[in-house]
Amino acid sequence: MNQIEELKSSGLKATLPRIRILEVFQKATVRHMTAEDVFKILLNEGADIGLATVYRVLMQFEQAGILSRNHFESGKSVFELNEGQHHDHLVCMTCGRVEEFFDPDIETRQRAIAQARGFELQEHSLALYATCVRAQCEHRLKSPSSTPSPVGGER
Repeated sequence: MNQIEELKSSGLKATLPRIRILEVFQKATVRHMTAEDVFKILLNEGADIGLATVYRVLMQFEQAGILSRNHFESGKSVFELNEGQHHDHLVCMTCGRVEEFFDPDIETRQRAIAQARGFELQEHSLALYATCVRAQCEHRLKSPSSTPSPVGGER
């Protein structure tokens, strides 16, 4: 489905800012982006789309189910395409890189815990915060400084 069809099927008009922002997510090499990340990409591409418009469109996309929003410990919202598949996140506290994972044992255990306590699990979000221990981590090496980057997007 192309961008225009996807927007229309979500009940949104296919405006140029919406099409461009959806393209950013569909073509990105990183899955988790802040509004500022999207704005910088658009700026580098020469698009005349302001930061306020980016924020507004991201909220509209989230409400329409096109994007999912996560709030990691940095306090910044990060967005990713909602592809309908549940996954959890592993977040590096040094460089901010986010890796997705799915573990059926964890999913089964979470449902069992909820049930044992008299709950029926409706949805959940799991983020594990860790520090990469690889000596030659390519994401840490790309960081512009040795201080930790804000958590929330792959680098």
